[in-house]
Amino acid sequence: MTTNNGRLAGYVEGVSLVSQTALQERKQQIRGAALTASISVFFAALLLYPLMSGLLGRTLALSSRLLEANLSLLRSLGNAIAKRDADTDAHNYRVTCYAVTLAEAAGIGQETITELVLGAFLHDVGKIGIPDQILLKPGRLTSEEFQVMQTHAVLGTEIIAGNPWLIGAAKTIRHHHERFDGKGYPDRLSGEEIPLAARIFALVDVFDALTSVRPYKPALSFEETLGIMEREAGQHFDPAIYAVFRKIAPMLYKQGQSRDHAQWSLELKAMLERHFKMKTAPKGAVELA
Repeated sequence: MTTNNGRLAGYVEGVSLVSQTALQERKQQIRGAALTASISVFFAALLLYPLMSGLLGRTLALSSRLLEANLSLLRSLGNAIAKRDADTDAHNYRVTCYAVTLAEAAGIGQETITELVLGAFLHDVGKIGIPDQILLKPGRLTSEEFQVMQTHAVLGTEIIAGNPWLIGAAKTIRHHHERFDGKGYPDRLSGEEIPLAARIFALVDVFDALTSVRPYKPALSFEETLGIMEREAGQHFDPAIYAVFRKIAPMLYKQGQSRDHAQWSLELKAMLERHFKMKTAPKGAVELA
């Protein structure tokens, strides 16, 4: 209430009484509106489900084909170097499986393991650019020849450059010859400066080299191999990773001595299914031979 000069003199507060019948009608209206909305949403979902399901199926199919194409590229690059170095094909399978087994035993994260699978299988792809007289030389390399051989680590990263799917593989390809004490190549990284995937791979790469027949050496026994590697822990290898490796080394050695190429192929298939989340391995991804 206001006075003639516009000043507030007071106010009146009122209460409106709603009848029980009107209140019930309002509740029924709200329930009806909610039911209508629920039914509309249900039928809309029912109509959209086939469409959404189809789109999801197409997305999964495209993703699967893309993965298949990428793994086929992995196979092709692996085969390219295998054509130039007869031992590389079998070596690629063994060291990839060894590396993944070690990474799993060490509790390494999924992203690093998937990078490790790619990098391990392609670690020597740069040898495509090494002259035959050096790459295929049966005896020990001269100092000058060894310097040329060392360039394969950098050449490998140049070969895969521009492929987004293989970006993570470059860590292992470039740095698998680095040493924990900083005396490796090509960048003389040391300690944890070396990418984790490369530190894991460097260890199993040496293990396989020592326990395998090479043109310039016979295969060493398990005891001889472990004796050499024990002395290199903390120098060539990350000592923490070596401690995990030492626990599984007898199993890896047994596998290396008893499995043939077909068995390694099956093991790689299982790893692809595990780490690339495939219900069935794509064609070409498993048949990497």
